[in-house]
Amino acid sequence: MSKNAKVAAGGAVVGLILLIWLPWWAALLIILGVPAAAYLALDPSQRRRLRRVGRKELGR
Repeated sequence: MSKNAKVAAGGAVVGLILLIWLPWWAALLIILGVPAAAYLALDPSQRRRLRRVGRKELGR
């Protein structure tokens, strides 16, 4: 299993636990808010690069 697959599987497990443990709206805010906060934490040049490259090229 690749590193990205392990991260995705872990994120799915954490998401399911949050959905069970918290109200659905709070879990949804966390699931959507963390990637949004990570994107906003990037420099403008990093954001441009992220938009420019395709998903398959991000790991290179």
